Amino acid sequence: MRITWLGHAAFRVEFDGKAVLFDPFLSGNPSFKGDRAAVSAGISHILLTHGHADHVGDTIELARETGATVVSNADLVTFLAGKGVEKVEPMNTGGTVDLSGFSVTMVRADHSASLIDNGVSIAVGNANGLILKAPGQPTLYHLGDTDIFSDMALIAELHQPKIGLVPIGDRYTMGPQTAALAVKRYLGLDVAIPCHYATFPGLVSNADTFAAGLAGTKTRVLAPKSGESVEVG
Repeated sequence: MRITWLGHAAFRVEFDGKAVLFDPFLSGNPSFKGDRAAVSAGISHILLTHGHADHVGDTIELARETGATVVSNADLVTFLAGKGVEKVEPMNTGGTVDLSGFSVTMVRADHSASLIDNGVSIAVGNANGLILKAPGQPTLYHLGDTDIFSDMALIAELHQPKIGLVPIGDRYTMGPQTAALAVKRYLGLDVAIPCHYATFPGLVSNADTFAAGLAGTKTRVLAPKSGESVEVG
């Protein structure tokens, strides 16, 4: 499995000849320095944890350009379908969808979710995390935007994630110390990749404290620069 961090909470994940995007906030993302066409080449699905603009990002344009299917909660994909997204897969917390070669399960996250449309705040469902499973591949858990919560232990028991994309930025999500505790106490990941940091003023600027919090544990912290890829599994 090849994972490329695109800055903030955006990732390109490639496995078994497939490619998907998580939370493709590219335009307007000061951490993203790449080429949008290159990043989106060959993608089949766009997976959204929740409806905030710094996660939905370029979804509408990318879906139009690539024909990718957008997967997220039913409220959000209904809104996006009304904006011209042709292929959507609605789901909600606790549900799983089979996407021909891999599945996505939607789990809880502790955060808010809305979009601003013509100056009006629109409710677009809850915030969630997403579990990606594919035969022969390590289970991947994008935590979305969240604080720590003890039911992460149930998520770990149910899904046995091996790789976590973990928000550490503080202010809008858990900070690095709390994120390290979540991984150590509840998730027991093999690999933790930090995200949602170093994007805007007010967010944590590096992953050093997160990595230090997991020193001496079985979890390997990988902190690629924006645009860099790591191979896991």
